[in-house]
Amino acid sequence: MGKHAQSIDKKIVDRIRAKGRGCVFTPSDFLDLGSRDAVDQALSRHAKLGTIRKLARGLYDYPRKHRKLGHLTPTTDTIARALAGRDASRIQPSGAYAANLLGLSDQVPMRAVLLTDGLTRNVRLGRQSIILKHTTPKNMATAGKISGLVIQALRYIGRTHVDDTVISRLRRKLRKEDKHQLLKDAAYAPAWVADVIRIVASAQKG
Repeated sequence: MGKHAQSIDKKIVDRIRAKGRGCVFTPSDFLDLGSRDAVDQALSRHAKLGTIRKLARGLYDYPRKHRKLGHLTPTTDTIARALAGRDASRIQPSGAYAANLLGLSDQVPMRAVLLTDGLTRNVRLGRQSIILKHTTPKNMATAGKISGLVIQALRYIGRTHVDDTVISRLRRKLRKEDKHQLLKDAAYAPAWVADVIRIVASAQKG
């Protein structure tokens, strides 16, 4: 290995270690350090050495270690943020994944779908799939906010299945400031979801 390759290797490892265990990354996170080929080769070498772990094609992590369980699987959110890349794409959990995050569903989905204003991407880790799905600006208007999570979860549950139990769970889950944010962003939701939001954010205590 030449001195230039060694320098890229060291810079990549230093950056990974600085991020800490549990971080997930793609080759695009290191393109400021060298060419794509050089970065790919460096990541491949360190994966073979066991310094990092290859999760899927073009996706790696610096795994957290558990004394008994060994290397731990990174969270869905961490993987999704890495897939979103360095282009500052936003992501918004949707469907069953959003419902689970809010405690409206106890089932952990094997197919987690996140909306994005970036590229559609799909990665499979064992039996689990994580999908970034390009969507409209309106759907991304509340990305990163509690209101976006609530809107997507309610859309998944469906109008006919939103009952007193769902409303009570949301009221208990959400803080006062969360409810204020919901009301501000109700305009971005379908009409029936906006109606549910107003009920959830009403003065009644849950």
